[in-house]
Amino acid sequence: MPKNRNPGNCAGLSKPKTGKKFSASEAEIMLNKRSTGNTRARAFTLVEIMIVVLIIGILLALAVPNFMRSRTASQRNTCLANLKQIDSTKEQFVMDQKLQNGAAVTMTDLAPYLKQTPTCPGGGTYTVGAAGAVPTCSLSAAPDLHVLP
Repeated sequence: MPKNRNPGNCAGLSKPKTGKKFSASEAEIMLNKRSTGNTRARAFTLVEIMIVVLIIGILLALAVPNFMRSRTASQRNTCLANLKQIDSTKEQFVMDQKLQNGAAVTMTDLAPYLKQTPTCPGGGTYTVGAAGAVPTCSLSAAPDLHVLP
């Protein structure tokens, strides 16, 4: 027998530093815990991971079309607000210059009345139009419908 081995200790377990001796039943319980693997961490199985990925995919399939629809509606509303701003600015310019209906008005004429030139969030371009006419956006055709009512 080796010198450091305590013959009273079951299964070759070393003596704890607290000075407490293990009884035979305690040593057997500790030995069983080691052999059954109860101390091993439990991991997710492949099936569980696949189910989570499937659920996330379903949620994305539902959310993405709604996000795109709301994004398009938001761009349309912003464009309509810009067209209203251009129209009111054009009316103010026409009054200040005492122009008649049908007189040509350009975006550069309106520049002193605007803090910054409005741009269509959908990528369209604005046409100011003549005095008395409604300004338009190049995205006025369906499905965008960037048109003042």
